[in-house]
Amino acid sequence: MRVDMVATVAVIASVPSESRRLFMGALGLPLEGEGDGYYSSGSVPGCKHFGVWPLSEAAEACFGTPQWPSDLIVPQASIEFEVGDPEEVEAAGAELETAGFSLLHPARTEPWGQVVTRLLTTDGLIVGVSYIPAFHQDPGPPAVA
Repeated sequence: MRVDMVATVAVIASVPSESRRLFMGALGLPLEGEGDGYYSSGSVPGCKHFGVWPLSEAAEACFGTPQWPSDLIVPQASIEFEVGDPEEVEAAGAELETAGFSLLHPARTEPWGQVVTRLLTTDGLIVGVSYIPAFHQDPGPPAVA
């Protein structure tokens, strides 16, 4: 597999309001969201996408239920590596399984168009391999002032 970039980094928060207080309040990151859900930004320098991901939403994304399975380590963060096209995500998942890693879920397309497969490390890190269409769109020529 060929990784093009770190696509996303997200803190997985058991208490999202406390994480938002740190990242938005104390650190002043320009995160946007609503209520107790996912807050994120594509405007944190050096990072394509940074987010505060509620544990219940991470569980929903990986298992289809808001409860994280009690037999798995509770994740602390998520990092996703971007590949060049959607087909590479499935191939990357197969490559990871061949290398002895268990996937949380096989490659699938999320409602917003991201194709992603994920695994959980023994340290509590969700690692994803993904293709996010918006990250591959040509922004066009720069605006002239």
